[in-house]
Amino acid sequence: MANEIKGVQVFAPATVANLVCGFDVLGMALQEPQDVMTVRLREQPGIAIQHADGYDLPVEPEKNVAGASLLALMDEWKEKVGFEVIIDKRIKPGSGLGSSAASSAGAVVAANHLLGNPFSKEDLVRFAMNGEKVASGVKHADNIAPCIYGGITLIRSIFPLDIVQLTAPPMYVTVVHPQIEVRTSDARQILRKEVQLKAAIKQWGNIAGLVAGFMKNDYALIGRSLEDVIIEPVRSILIPGFDDVKKKSKEAGALGGGISGSGPSVFMLSKEEAVAKGVENIMTDVYTRLGIEFKTYVTNINYNGAKVIS
Repeated sequence: MANEIKGVQVFAPATVANLVCGFDVLGMALQEPQDVMTVRLREQPGIAIQHADGYDLPVEPEKNVAGASLLALMDEWKEKVGFEVIIDKRIKPGSGLGSSAASSAGAVVAANHLLGNPFSKEDLVRFAMNGEKVASGVKHADNIAPCIYGGITLIRSIFPLDIVQLTAPPMYVTVVHPQIEVRTSDARQILRKEVQLKAAIKQWGNIAGLVAGFMKNDYALIGRSLEDVIIEPVRSILIPGFDDVKKKSKEAGALGGGISGSGPSVFMLSKEEAVAKGVENIMTDVYTRLGIEFKTYVTNINYNGAKVIS
């Protein structure tokens, strides 16, 4: 290795997982917010993690999502290597906007770049899923895949990993993040272990309709398919104001939307920017009235994914 220590900065985007009916199989990358990460090669093996934010997350590699992802990458790299990672989280942990996925994906995208890009995007998803296991106890890829590939992705299979990139028409995404915490592990525990066949059939139709709507640029079909009869009815009870936001947003012209990941963030898709901004006003009114602090975003789909910027 050269004496000069190489380093890069990476922007890693927030993501919306599930996209209403696609539990654990659909995900979408957002333009805002994004984490900023600086990753450098070290002359000595191992991983050193620092935080440039106030979230007091673990710095031990095995307990940190970025560290766990890098350890998986290093296990398959034939040479001894070390990394220094500085994480500036702009995506609040526990927001339902893929905060752990951004750190996991950003770390392996940066490391791969520094090593000369020996690994494929599918490899990077596989490595970064180890970070998701640290965060939630489950190796899921519905946030990781869009964070690395960009755009909207379908996880056809986890084992073996099979990721399908979907096309989609231009859409605006309005997000509200109520400043309450819903832990992914807790949100999974309240889910039903069994599903009635008639509910499963309805859900399959909605997932297929949503994917077809994206690929056909059919806004009406997208709107009709943004329905979840299995997960949302259970998880929405953890999010104050959810039903009010969803009902009023659709009345205002939004295509539809729902819980982002396991919550508490809620997202709505719109065809026009004016509608998306109107939805933001509705979200503001609902959470102001409830007396719950919140943050909103009006953004677009991010088609680049985690990106090395310097």
